[in-house]
Amino acid sequence: MAEAASGQFERALEELEKIVARLEREEVTLDDSVRLFKEGRELAARCERLLADAQKTIEASMSGDDGDADH
Repeated sequence: MAEAASGQFERALEELEKIVARLEREEVTLDDSVRLFKEGRELAARCERLLADAQKTIEASMSGDDGDADH
C-alpha cells in the first residue's frame, strides 16, 4: 500500500510541476490560467494528504504500532 501511495504522490507532484511550467510560460489564456490554478490547488492538497498519511504511518511504525496483526 505504501508503494501505491508513493506512486500517487509522484504522479500528482509531476502533474503539479507541469501546471506550474505552463503557467510560467505565460502562453495560456486567463480562463486556462484559472482552470490550471484550481487544478494545481487540488493536486497540492492531494500531495499534502498523501504526505500526512505517510507521516502517520512512519510515526505508527516508530511507536511499535504498525497495525499488522501478523507480527
